[in-house]
Amino acid sequence: MSPNLSIEWTLSQQSLSPNQMEPLVYFKLMKVRQDVYDTYWKTAAERQEIFFRRLKGNPQYTDDLIFQTYKFCNVYRASDRVSQFLIKNVIYGQSYNAEDTLFRVFLFRLLNKVETWQLLEKRLGRIDLEGFNFEKYARALEDIKSSTPIYGNAFILCANKAFGYNEKHKNHLALLESVFKKDRFAFRLLNSKTLKELFETLRELPLIGNFMAYQIAIDFNYSEVFNFDENDFTIAGPGAERGIKKCFIDTDGKSSDYVIQYMVENQEKEFKRLGIKFKGLWGRPMHAIDCQGWFCETDKYSRVKFPELKSNRVKIKAQYKPSSTKIEYFYPPKWNIKSKIHL
Repeated sequence: MSPNLSIEWTLSQQSLSPNQMEPLVYFKLMKVRQDVYDTYWKTAAERQEIFFRRLKGNPQYTDDLIFQTYKFCNVYRASDRVSQFLIKNVIYGQSYNAEDTLFRVFLFRLLNKVETWQLLEKRLGRIDLEGFNFEKYARALEDIKSSTPIYGNAFILCANKAFGYNEKHKNHLALLESVFKKDRFAFRLLNSKTLKELFETLRELPLIGNFMAYQIAIDFNYSEVFNFDENDFTIAGPGAERGIKKCFIDTDGKSSDYVIQYMVENQEKEFKRLGIKFKGLWGRPMHAIDCQGWFCETDKYSRVKFPELKSNRVKIKAQYKPSSTKIEYFYPPKWNIKSKIHL
């Protein structure tokens, strides 16, 4: 195989999406950087192996020095600690109506920090729209902020003064008040017919950029309120964009969203090509949100593995620290995973 695999579609196929066509291999158009492209698949497989080894309590979870040294997300977004808390506690912990569910998910993802949510519950009790009051929530967050940061650092949130407040959390609370109380924007969200429409509606809101709108749409879709196919739509975040540029020498003008969908559709073929038996999520293959996220992790991994590939990020900031906290994994019931979970 050529060191720079190239992928082309015939003229009659170029208007189709990856799931509607069979790729033909040529030496032009989309060109991968083979060593990095293969690293995408190899590290995804190893990171998923690490997930299962840790689940079994195996202390020798990997021989990969990069994985031993630095912190990497799970291959499956839903398996990460914060997403697990969101699914188990914020969405499915108790029974909530559709609006309450969206409100809780929206608030949680804006904060993106489990500890802040738990402290809010201690101060406010049940978090729902009936008890939501701007001043009350603002005071609670200010009390928490006096002793610990209230925001997680996984996402870079827009921090402008869209609602006129100097404090970021007050602008976010004002956004929630506008969506769920004043302007009743929530009804537009609830009436979304596709994942893309849900994203586009969220994107209209102040303080919500493309990537955050996509993340919240995925979170909403974990609930029973929506049941969209995650592969119908995707948006590449900044880290994924860097990862794509490292994996591909030339995408022939194809969008990053297109490239992500290509990875979704071709994962089985690529793992087979590399002789890798990929352990999915108890039968669930990588979806667009996962392939998007793994481009971001590949960018991180490449900073050490392929330092000659320059970007605006040079080092991996987060070091790996073993955690003694055991997670009882829980996934959206509609995925039908619970009955398949075994060690």
